[in-house]
Amino acid sequence: MKLTSLNDLALEPVSHNPEIKKKVMLRFGDLPHLTNFSQSRFAPGQTAPAHVHQDMCEVFFVESGSGVIHVDGKEYPLIPGNCVAVEPGEFHEVVNNGSTELVLTYFGLRVEK
Repeated sequence: MKLTSLNDLALEPVSHNPEIKKKVMLRFGDLPHLTNFSQSRFAPGQTAPAHVHQDMCEVFFVESGSGVIHVDGKEYPLIPGNCVAVEPGEFHEVVNNGSTELVLTYFGLRVEK
């Protein structure tokens, strides 16, 4: 068993944009197939630039705020309660185009090739 609390975790930079901060609740190796389980906070105007993962899926859950996620050139809304699953090989970019902080909880799952 592993127990963590967001209140006890330090902020870390997001690899795709170090200006965006995250708190990592679970890391690669903590559970089979899990690459991370984290919460990120995007200030208005912040973007995690387009990128792709060949070896993992990512699942994003919108806690608060609003924005958009571009997946393979299509735009999808990020509003509280929305969940978006990005599959291996899909280019994706997260943008806070709202006027308040966008809070995402997300995790990655390693896939076998």
